[in-house]
Parts: sequence; structure tokens; C-alpha cells
Amino acid sequence: MAIGIYIHVPFCLKKCNYCDFVSYPYDADLAASYVYALGKEMSYQLVNMGSEHREVKSIYLGGGTPTVLTGEQLAAILENCRKSYQVADDAEITVECNPGTVNPDKLGRIRKAGANRVSIGVQAYQQELLARLGRIHNWQEVESAVRHSRQAGFDNVSLDLIFGIPGQSMRQWRDTLDRVLALSPQHISAYNLKIEPDTPLHRDVCSGYLIPCDEELELEMYWYVIGFLTGNGFVHYEISNFARPGREARHNLIYWRNEEYLGFGPAAHSMLEGRRFSNVEKVELYINRLNRNESGIQNQQYLSREERISETVFLGLRLIEGLDLDAFKQSYGQSIFEIFAVQLKRLSSLGLVKIEDNRLKLTEKGLPLANEVFAEFI
Repeated sequence: MAIGIYIHVPFCLKKCNYCDFVSYPYDADLAASYVYALGKEMSYQLVNMGSEHREVKSIYLGGGTPTVLTGEQLAAILENCRKSYQVADDAEITVECNPGTVNPDKLGRIRKAGANRVSIGVQAYQQELLARLGRIHNWQEVESAVRHSRQAGFDNVSLDLIFGIPGQSMRQWRDTLDRVLALSPQHISAYNLKIEPDTPLHRDVCSGYLIPCDEELELEMYWYVIGFLTGNGFVHYEISNFARPGREARHNLIYWRNEEYLGFGPAAHSMLEGRRFSNVEKVELYINRLNRNESGIQNQQYLSREERISETVFLGLRLIEGLDLDAFKQSYGQSIFEIFAVQLKRLSSLGLVKIEDNRLKLTEKGLPLANEVFAEFI
């Protein structure tokens, strides 16, 4: 079966106030050492992880901010992927971009190296909301990033948004969506803000400097984005994701369908042949290990049958199409009703899940309560 590849680029010009991902301030020398170590890890994994005969159907460069690297470095990463792995001719190859870190030359280089999709972190239109989130771009840079992506030959552009920002009004959310739609993206991700512990945003909320978004207002924003985007030709295919027909994020579908993938770079996670493993987080340690021809892997775990079943169910429920019950039974030799009879009866009685077209799905009532539903299967 084909796999996906995720590559973590752990550098940012400035870490956002809400971000708890592993990232470090950009340093040119450290970044160059990271790119070299990344190439070594790809070769190491090829030999030691039994992945040499697996076709790659998607590649995703995420971060951090991948586009703080030079165009040459990004192109080299993609070229190393092709040298080490059997990348399908029609593979989806995505590079995350932040406005203000891309230009026509950089985008042209990564397009020539095989990237065919960009995911641009927009988050909001209003400058005061961007500042509250710790973003360092402005709307003009968003427009430039989209325009330059098109000029470089990208016909698959995804834009990321956040709602439920402290102080954000419904009017501001509608205005952001109107302006994003005018950019004609093929894909939009709209995530409600999670205030993670030990982030600047969390400290601002705890101190009383910022007041979290009201839950009812956040729910209103969620229902609005669903109605607005589906009313404008987008398919709502995952809890927080919308696409023009046929432009669903193929790489993310690998995760939601509980398929296999390899992760490269500091803190990157992998799932291969029933084993989950992850790399060390510190970029210097990652570089040193690879330079000594050692593995960057820090933790690994063989998943039990019960763990694989649990993950298959709650990940599949993230998709609006739901979990294919025939495929589930074929994979695990039992129907979902034999394994989770009590949970399904309870969730169904609460109106949170339904069976439709032989798929288990979240109901409209269940969508905003998805995490509570997922907890029933863990």
C-alpha cells in the first residue's frame, strides 16, 4: 500500500502566540545543517524501516514555517525525497507557506522541484487579530502570496483560517471569509482556536489581559463557515476542512483514514506496519544523531489491535462521509457493533452519531461535540 511522507521544518521567524508545535528561531547555519541531516535520515529510514518498496502518494512539508528556508534548500529536500523513495507521478506535494516568507523566485523553484500544492497560513483579515495571534504578516502579503503562487504555476492553493479568537466579532469573521473567498482558493481549513498551555496566548488569558471567545459565539462562527462555504460550492469533507470538488487534501486523508506514513525531521511522527514512532524534538540533537549515522527516533510503540481499532473509529468519524463499516469489518474481522455496542447505543440515543449508507457518521448535533464523541472510543 502507498504511504505518505511528512517533513517537519522546525524553524520560524517568530513563533505565534497560540502555537505549541516544536519550532525554533530561524538560524541560517542551523537550517543548513538540518537540511543535510534530513537527507541522511531519508536514506537511513529507507534501509532500516522496510519502506524501500513502498510508493509515496503524498509529501507534505510542514512546520514551523518551511518557507523560511531558501528556495534551493526546499528544492533539495524534495529532490532527496525523489532520490530515496518511489514518488508517484501524480503524488500530491504540499508546502506550507507563511505570507511574507515567499516570493516569485522561491515559489518558482519549489514548483519546478515538483511541489504542486501550497497551504498558506492566513488566519484572519484584520490586522489587530493577526497581532493578537502573534502573526507577523498583513493582508497585502496574503494577497501577494496567493498571486505569486498562481504565477509560479500552482493551481491548488489552500488557505488556513482561525475563528474564536479573543475579541473577534461575528462581523470580522464574515469579513475574513468574504475576502478569502475572493482569492479563489481550492481548499480552506477553518479551525477554532485552541488555547494551549504554556503559550503566550494562554498566559494572556490566565492573567485576564484577554477574554476567551464566548462558546455560543464560537459555535455560531462554526455554523456560519459551514453554510457560507458549502453555499459557495465547497464540499465540507472533514470537521474543519472544505474543498472544491476533487481538491480534498490527499495527504490529510491518509491520517483520517488511519493509513501509513513516514515522518522526517525533529519531532516528526510515523506510522508504519503497526508501529508508531517519533523523532527527538531538539533540532541540535537530531542533527548530531544523523551526522553520527544514528537514528533520530526517540520513542516507538507497537499498537495493539484494540488501539488500532480505536484510532480507526475516531479518525474516520472526523470525515463527513464517516467510517465505512464494511471496510472496518474486513480489516478487523468483527463488526463495529460487536466491539462498541454500548457506546454506539448511547451516542445514538443522544443524537450524536448515525448510520447512513452503511457508514457511521457524526450528526449535525455531533459535529461541534466531536471530541466528546471520540472519547467514547478511546
